[in-house]
Amino acid sequence: MKYKTELTNNFHNNSTFFDDQRGIATMYDDFEDDLLFTPEQMLENRGRVAIFIDGSNLFYAALQLGIEIDYTRLLYRLTEGSRLLRAFFYTGVDRTNEKQQGFLLWMRRNGYRVIAKDLVQLPDGSKKANLDVEIAVDLMALVGSYDTAIIVSGDGDLAYAANSVSYRGARVEVVSLRSMTSDSLINVADHYIDLDQIKEDIQKTSRTNLAYNSYPTVGMLEQNKPR
Repeated sequence: MKYKTELTNNFHNNSTFFDDQRGIATMYDDFEDDLLFTPEQMLENRGRVAIFIDGSNLFYAALQLGIEIDYTRLLYRLTEGSRLLRAFFYTGVDRTNEKQQGFLLWMRRNGYRVIAKDLVQLPDGSKKANLDVEIAVDLMALVGSYDTAIIVSGDGDLAYAANSVSYRGARVEVVSLRSMTSDSLINVADHYIDLDQIKEDIQKTSRTNLAYNSYPTVGMLEQNKPR
């Protein structure tokens, strides 16, 4: 009985503490409401934007969504009026594929810096060209030149580089199809956009200029699927 009385007294004596904690929690809620950026404010404060597109990852995501990418609309949607420093497009290539070469020429002449790597045929007949290292190196090399890095890929191998540039003061955004995106990459991003949510903004329409083919070669899709 004595123990029960002491416990009750202690609870009542500490009621002020609980009230204080609730007050502090309310204060922090109010504080966050005042300081959190809205999505519109976040876009306005992106500064100089650099875009890093994993070509094979994007091609495969487009297939999953059943759309063809309009690369002019994609560039416009990703920049959202921000100052574009540079848009990099990384892809494996078959030098003998004229259709693919025409596509990449179109990309170079329409706002993209193309980083190409020869596809290597594996013993099982598939073709492969990993460009994770190239993307990671460029992310790191350009830190200080951009304020926001937009990574169009779901590859978890890029998580370390993305986290590194974040620690050096850059904002990191990841754009990819959720079902093909590594949690490790999302976890280090400041903002994540699911391609499924913006597909209507970036897909070809009947009015789109069809001077290029967004699926230039099957070989590009035979590269490693995103992890």
